[in-house]
Amino acid sequence: MSAASRAPLRSKRRRLVLLTATAAATALTLSACSSGGTSGGGGDTNFVTGKNGIDTVAQGKRTTAPVLDGKTVDDKKLTTADYKGKILVVNVWGSWCPPCRLEAKNFEKVSTDLKDQGVQFVGINTRDTSTTPALAFEKEQGITYPSLYDPTGKLMLRFEKGTLNPQLIPSTLVIDRDGKVAARALQPLSEESLRGMIEPVLAEK
Repeated sequence: MSAASRAPLRSKRRRLVLLTATAAATALTLSACSSGGTSGGGGDTNFVTGKNGIDTVAQGKRTTAPVLDGKTVDDKKLTTADYKGKILVVNVWGSWCPPCRLEAKNFEKVSTDLKDQGVQFVGINTRDTSTTPALAFEKEQGITYPSLYDPTGKLMLRFEKGTLNPQLIPSTLVIDRDGKVAARALQPLSEESLRGMIEPVLAEK
């Protein structure tokens, strides 16, 4: 094959590599930080999406949440197994994520208000390359509940596919007193929306 005929092939390969890299980068951006999003139920997933974009599962059809454990951003040990019998609110966040910044103070306010009612908040800090920006974020936003440090997103992978698993950043899950996932949001939450996720689970017997 002549040099002249090889040149267009090289050019096509370069374009293909560039397009593939661009698509991968776009997918990573979409999965890494979202200002909103909804996911509907289908097949045997058992969950439904409300008009507010929050997915919920009826009490008898929920799947068990995995135990989440490891070191917190302030280097303490934490396991969600210690919160058995409580309602657990899990929020996946990153210090680099603008929507996470928008919702942070709402989470702290609701966490403080509902703590005495058996509701425990736990964050999962992800994609931060060190705990330094995560700690700075918590200080700036006044966050007092603990957050597990999960820079590579391994804790998110513990949730079964096809269930109410965290898929975006931010994601929020409400886990009932029996350790089963009751609700999920794949978007930043106002104080009203967050309370609306928790209160029906709080009212369950």
